[in-house]
Amino acid sequence: MLYTSMILAQEEEPSPVVPHLSEVILGLVAFLILLWLLKKYAAPRFEKLYEERTSKIEGGMERAEKAQAEAEQALEQYKAQLAEARTEAAKIRDDARLEAEQIKEELRAEAQEEARRIVAQGEAQLQAQRAQITTELRGELGRNAIELASRIVGESLEDEARRRGTVDRFLAELDASGNGAGARK
Repeated sequence: MLYTSMILAQEEEPSPVVPHLSEVILGLVAFLILLWLLKKYAAPRFEKLYEERTSKIEGGMERAEKAQAEAEQALEQYKAQLAEARTEAAKIRDDARLEAEQIKEELRAEAQEEARRIVAQGEAQLQAQRAQITTELRGELGRNAIELASRIVGESLEDEARRRGTVDRFLAELDASGNGAGARK
């Protein structure tokens, strides 16, 4: 009896734990519709977003690898250019040193040539002064000789021709005696 009374009680009052058959069917239909909607509309969008995100990530990785390869290539080019610049700078320094040496040698040669020219000019000036002094001394010596000869001889040697002849003879004797005395020493 107890069993029947429970069954009767169930018929009269629905159980809070066990749902009605209509609710189960309605829930099942609603679930199937929701599943169909998710599969038709939401799942393709999720798949599309997933593929886009995957492609972005893969593309980003490819771009990163490509950028890294480009950076490595740029670094190699930079190193090559730097080595080339260093080589060129060394060449320019060597050329500048050679040019400086050539300029120094040219300036040294010019200075030596200028010194030779100045010495030659000085020697020429000395020779000219010597010749001038010698001429002046001969003239003065000639006057002194004529004056002394006039006193000794007692006659006037004022005549130009006579005087020149006497002076020339006297100088010739002096030269002869000077050369003979110089040869003896």
